[in-house]
Amino acid sequence: MIILGIDPGTNYTGYGIIKQDKNSLTRIANGLIKLPASQPISLRLEIIYDELNNIIKKYKPDEFAIETAFYGKDVQSAMKIGYARGVSILAAVHNKLPTSEYSPREVKKSVVGTGAASKEQVSYMIKTILEIKEEKMRSDESDALAVALCHAFRMRMPLKKSTNWKSFIEAFPDRVINS
Repeated sequence: MIILGIDPGTNYTGYGIIKQDKNSLTRIANGLIKLPASQPISLRLEIIYDELNNIIKKYKPDEFAIETAFYGKDVQSAMKIGYARGVSILAAVHNKLPTSEYSPREVKKSVVGTGAASKEQVSYMIKTILEIKEEKMRSDESDALAVALCHAFRMRMPLKKSTNWKSFIEAFPDRVINS
């Protein structure tokens, strides 16, 4: 199964694509859709939609997972992220992809073991789980890969309310690093 994970945004939209086989998880690709801040929001949304269509056509994912909006104090930012989520989901639906949504806390808990994990902790665990050697990865990319992993864990263990690091060890024992 190939899973496309999305971390939506109107400056950068991160994407991460993983492949899940029985007991293995492999990163296929990750990257950023860079959006020109000088352009109106409507044109940035068009770029997100078009680029996601291209990514979907290139990598042919079986599943689509996206992070739900984070509600902070800035209503305008929350609305803009909502727009990016909307066009991202629309691209998935137009390409007939099953779509799932996960809260930021649920994503963090599934890959780190706590919903209060920092971006650095998420990035570290993504690199560990997927055996990524490169040091530089923007948080938008690692967050998108985390969304894809969260979905993989949820699909593997659908009866559990949420997955966590202990569940990961049970599901993917070959990825555990013994020190």
